[in-house]
Amino acid sequence: MSVPDSIGLIGVALILIAYWGVQTDRLPAADWRFSAINGLGALLIMVSLYFTFNLASFVIEIFWLLISGYGLWKAWRGRKPKQG
Repeated sequence: MSVPDSIGLIGVALILIAYWGVQTDRLPAADWRFSAINGLGALLIMVSLYFTFNLASFVIEIFWLLISGYGLWKAWRGRKPKQG
């Protein structure tokens, strides 16, 4: 297995772990970590696609990354300021 394939598989594993966490109620979908894990997974898959390009996979990962970015932005916006 090549290094780019390994990187892509790590990305797939991250996305699946995040999805598993939501489905098993271990990770709330609104939690910033859910979006961060998904975004990192999408980035790693895109790295592997740089070496073996597939347009359909690239398009879905672009949207996965954008949606994850939106989730991170929402989580950041919703933070409560520290008091004290």
